Amino acid sequence: MAMKIVSMTATLVVLASNVLQITYAGTYTVGDTIGWIIPTGYTELYHNWTDNKNFLVGDILVFKFTTGEHDVAKVTEAAYNACSSANTILTRSTGPARITLNSIGDHHFICTFADHCAEGQKLSVEVRNGPRTAPVPGTSHNTTGTPPPPPSSASSLVATISLVFMSMGIQIAGGGRHFA
Repeated sequence: MAMKIVSMTATLVVLASNVLQITYAGTYTVGDTIGWIIPTGYTELYHNWTDNKNFLVGDILVFKFTTGEHDVAKVTEAAYNACSSANTILTRSTGPARITLNSIGDHHFICTFADHCAEGQKLSVEVRNGPRTAPVPGTSHNTTGTPPPPPSSASSLVATISLVFMSMGIQIAGGGRHFA
C-alpha cells in the first residue's frame, strides 16, 4: 500500500515538474524596435502592435523610452479614452520601464507628457488567464531580442522533490535495503 502511495505521489510530482518547466511569462517590448515614442503620423501604431499577441497574467511589458522625454502611466479606461493623467494607477518615469500584467482584464497605458497621448502614445491590452506553453517552433513570445530567462527556481525545486520521492519509492520497493 505504501508503495502505491509513494509511486502515485512521485508520478504527480514529475507531471507537475514538467508543467512548470514549459510554462513561462512572455516579455514584450512595447512597439518592438520602435519603442515607446510619439507615433508621428501613425496614431494606430500601438493598437496595431497588439494584433496577434496573446497577453496572459504574469506577462511583462517593457516600455523603452528616454527618461525625461516620456513616461508610462497605467490608467482607467475613462482616463485612457480622455488621455487624462489626473488619477493614474501607476506611473513609471524612468526608462526602460517593466510592468507586469498581474490581473485579467483590460489594462490601459498612456504617456502623461504634454499631448503625447492625444498624438497616439497610448496602449490598451486585454489580459487573459491561463498557462502559456512552449511556443510553436519559429515563433517567440519574447520580443525583446534577448534569450528567455533560465528555468525558475520553483521548477528546479519540483524536479528535486520528484527525485527524492522516486528515491524513496526505490528504497521502499527494495525493502529498505541499502546498496553499496
